[in-house]
Amino acid sequence: MKRIVAILLSLLTVASLLTACGKQSGLQDGYYTAQMGEFSHGWKEYITIMVKGGSIVSVEYNAENASGFIKSWDNAYMQNMLHSNGTYPNEYTRNYANQLLEGQGEGKIDAISGASSSHKTFQALAEAVLEQARRGDSSIRIVEMTH
Repeated sequence: MKRIVAILLSLLTVASLLTACGKQSGLQDGYYTAQMGEFSHGWKEYITIMVKGGSIVSVEYNAENASGFIKSWDNAYMQNMLHSNGTYPNEYTRNYANQLLEGQGEGKIDAISGASSSHKTFQALAEAVLEQARRGDSSIRIVEMTH
């Protein structure tokens, strides 16, 4: 009986340590959004993350035009960009979002050739949205880029 109690206490200790490790990020549960303050080439980029249990569980990175149309849905834009840059919004937005999700805001975001401008914007937005998540501030954070 003492052995079972000791094992249970050990398991509880391990479980509490694992829970504490998951909370080290300091991210508070909720939805957080950061968006650019200005349109660039007709698009305004944004990131929305969902934090659950102290971890990022989803990331949406995209851009919209003044009417709210999503950049990744624009097939003509995709074809033009693919032929000139070798990538397109639906590809690089998913890639950058996935890097943030996998790294949980701690890892480096590698640039994709042909989407370096969006890489800079993504990094600024990611930093802002993570700051919002650490503070638990669900208001939309507006990011101004200095060139």
